Amino acid sequence: MFDFTLPSLGADMDEGKLIEWKVKPGDTVRKGQVVAIVDTSKAAVDVEIWQDGVVHELLIEPGERIPVGTVLATLLEPGEKAPSKGAASKGVRAGATEARHAAGAGAAVGERRPPSAAAVPAETARLRISPAARKRAEALGVAIVQLTGSGPGGAVTLADVDAAAQAGVRKAVEAAPAVRPEVDKNTEMRRAIAAAMSRSKREIPHYYLYETIPMARAQRWLAQANEGRPITERLLMAVLQLKAVAAALAQYPEMNGFFRDGRFEPVQAAHIGVAISLRQGGLIAPALHDVGSKPLDQLMHELADLVKRTRAGSLRSSEMSDPTITVTNLGEQGVEAVMGVIYPPQVALVGFGRIMERPWVEDGALVALPTVVASLAADHRVSDGHRGALFLAELRERLQRPEEL
Repeated sequence: MFDFTLPSLGADMDEGKLIEWKVKPGDTVRKGQVVAIVDTSKAAVDVEIWQDGVVHELLIEPGERIPVGTVLATLLEPGEKAPSKGAASKGVRAGATEARHAAGAGAAVGERRPPSAAAVPAETARLRISPAARKRAEALGVAIVQLTGSGPGGAVTLADVDAAAQAGVRKAVEAAPAVRPEVDKNTEMRRAIAAAMSRSKREIPHYYLYETIPMARAQRWLAQANEGRPITERLLMAVLQLKAVAAALAQYPEMNGFFRDGRFEPVQAAHIGVAISLRQGGLIAPALHDVGSKPLDQLMHELADLVKRTRAGSLRSSEMSDPTITVTNLGEQGVEAVMGVIYPPQVALVGFGRIMERPWVEDGALVALPTVVASLAADHRVSDGHRGALFLAELRERLQRPEEL
């Protein structure tokens, strides 16, 4: 048996609200299947399971807000038989409750407190009770310590709470449950982004480099590639840039991966987080998976779909948690260059400004050429300026050979 916990869907997420279960006990699930929908500060996200199994027990009710790391459900391994009723629920419900108390909704972004015995009142430390039953008891004024559980392993159920209420076993609630004030979605998003970026600048020793790259060859090749295509199937320069970044990462893998627990974890595939602005304000950077291995036409289709779903609030958890590097493109906004902030636990961010004509010396002659400023923000714990400069040089060379991308 294994636990299915609420994953972190980005460095700016410390809790989420369960909106809906897509499965029920007894269902067989496959790796990558959407099993729940969770609302974060930015979007409603389809949460995927990370391994095959059979749903054994759902521990959280829709509508509950829980910290990252909370056990949402338990599942059986493929071929595993369900344990006896007495062992099935032993410690599961209490463990989930303890984890939520220990994590705390007010925990700082990126920080987790380990569960401890102090997180649960002494008189209820050994009592097993489902989150739904605990909530019902609080609402009805039923003293939890006076309840006798009839569920598996002596767990207190909703029926036990209702029976106790009908029998008149009541007790004044010592402290009214905290009411979470309604917060404007945009305000909550800005708070989450600010917390993540503050953490980034506080913990990551950034260094910045930029390179002006001639784009005449890329523009000519793109115009030829789009000849005769309907507008809906034309390639955008952004796709060429993403593919070039992936190609450069293959040569300089220290820019691609995560810094966690004091060490760098390189990732072979380039899962590029694409910074996408939202119509109501703020931005999200979900992943385009394995950019380096896909043809440009496929990437264009996937990019268009990703932008559409992001702005519609329909993303998958893997798209939120998988980015190994982020690319931000502010060319359409007219800026010449962007010096971004690394999105932890990633170790680099690439930025592109607008393509504009600049004076350029080519073959000894002064000409006007379309150019773009590509910037790199990188983590000095993993790489240095020398390697960063070589990475940008590789990116420049890849964009001079667009037919090879």
